[in-house]
Amino acid sequence: MQKSRIENQKKVNLAIRIGSIAYIVWGVLHIYVGYIGIHQYLTDPNRGLWSALLGGDKMPAEKFQFATDPMTLKVTANFILNFCLDVAGYGLLGILLGVMLIKNTKPWLAYFIGFFIIGLADLSFLFLQVTPGHIKGDLGTYGGPILWFIAIVILPFGLPKLKLNELF
Repeated sequence: MQKSRIENQKKVNLAIRIGSIAYIVWGVLHIYVGYIGIHQYLTDPNRGLWSALLGGDKMPAEKFQFATDPMTLKVTANFILNFCLDVAGYGLLGILLGVMLIKNTKPWLAYFIGFFIIGLADLSFLFLQVTPGHIKGDLGTYGGPILWFIAIVILPFGLPKLKLNELF
C-alpha cells in the first residue's frame, strides 16, 4: 500500500513538472516573439515586421505587395508590433502559470486559465493563420500549440482533487 502511494506521488510530481515546464518553455518562446517584433520595428518597421509573419503556402513572401504610402505603412507596422507585444504578454502569463503550478498555488485556477486563455491565443493563431497557409507552418508555429496540448493533457494527472471553492 505504502509503495503504491509513493509511486503515485512520483507520477503526480512528474505530471506537474512536465506541465509546468511546458508552460514555461511556451512562455519563453512567446516572449521571444515580442523581442522579434521590437527588433524588427526598430530596424525595418515596414518590411521587417511583415517578413516575420509571411511565408505560408498561400501567402509566399515574394508575392506579397507591400504598402507604399506612409500612413498605411505606419498603421500596419504598429498593428504588427502590437500583435507581437500581445504575444509576449501571453508568454508572461504562460510563465506565471508554470510557476503557480510548480509552487502549487491555486493549481486548478492555473490549469483553467491555461486551458482557456492560452488555448484561445494559440488555437486562434493556429487555425486562423498557420493552418490556412498565411503564416509558415514550422516548429516555431506548431511548437506553441504542441506545448499547450502537452500541458493540458498531462497536468490533470498531477493536480489535487478539484474543489470548486479553491479555484478563487
